[in-house]
Amino acid sequence: MDTQLNNPSAEEVAVEETKEQQAPAEPQKKRKRRIGDRREGRRLRSLDGLHVAMPFIMRDRADACNTFADEIDVGEAELIVREQIQSGKENFSMLHVILAAYVRTVATYPYLNRFVSGQRIYARHNIEVAMTVKKEMTMHAPETCIKVIFDPHDTLFDIYEKFNAAVTNIDNTGTDGVAKFFQKFPRLPFRWTVKVIEWLDYWGLCPKMLMDALPFWGSMIITSMGSLGIKPIYHHLYNFGNLPVFVSYGTKRKVVEIDRKGERHVKRVIDMKVVTDERTCDGFQYAAAFKLWKRLIEHPEALLTPPDKVEEDVD
Repeated sequence: MDTQLNNPSAEEVAVEETKEQQAPAEPQKKRKRRIGDRREGRRLRSLDGLHVAMPFIMRDRADACNTFADEIDVGEAELIVREQIQSGKENFSMLHVILAAYVRTVATYPYLNRFVSGQRIYARHNIEVAMTVKKEMTMHAPETCIKVIFDPHDTLFDIYEKFNAAVTNIDNTGTDGVAKFFQKFPRLPFRWTVKVIEWLDYWGLCPKMLMDALPFWGSMIITSMGSLGIKPIYHHLYNFGNLPVFVSYGTKRKVVEIDRKGERHVKRVIDMKVVTDERTCDGFQYAAAFKLWKRLIEHPEALLTPPDKVEEDVD
């Protein structure tokens, strides 16, 4: 009996090894807030001079928009989507795969989660994704905003659960209340109020209620043109707030490719278009992040388990 206790079976060893491999990485220690940090992010103080100067040269986010387009093979992702729907996960879709791949990319390349406010560059604390949706698919149905906070350790299943919880709670978002409040303002007071909010935001004093309710603050905003049956668009970034990335993706379509042997292959793809704030990081960094993001969407099996390591942005 003692021998059995001290020498576990091969199956027990295999189970323990599997648990160790699937165990999430330890959460990173929270940094102390320093003078110059904001509620939603910490100021990056070790950037090179060019990056420090960029927000002064390109003062508005609209001045700093870069656009990017790509075609993504979704053959493997569609298999996982079908498997999850068959297992009982209602409304599981390509959107969850895209979001999970983005979150995992931020875990690897945290500079993708930077933002510019008050002519300073910050690393955002959370991965906060916004999506503007119609409550009903009708011409005159009202719009509202879903905002979901993700963790870099999240798996595809975590993304699904968190996003669906936000959709289920769509009638209780603060967006509608804020919109109705401002709707009562006459034009000039409304205009002055927006100016005051912009001034407060410049100094990191914007009310948290507004930042949580409105889609202008966050890591990324995404829209599905596929649900409307059209191709994706290049959607502009907003000068109001600090949202640095806008993602749009379209309907699935079939394409025919010819390989090196001259053989034809049919595959299913989606088109994706991204607009970014170029002041947050350089082109080399964006390229590395987008290549990883595409690879994760095309091969999403890596998203089923937590990442081995979560990288942290520079000081």
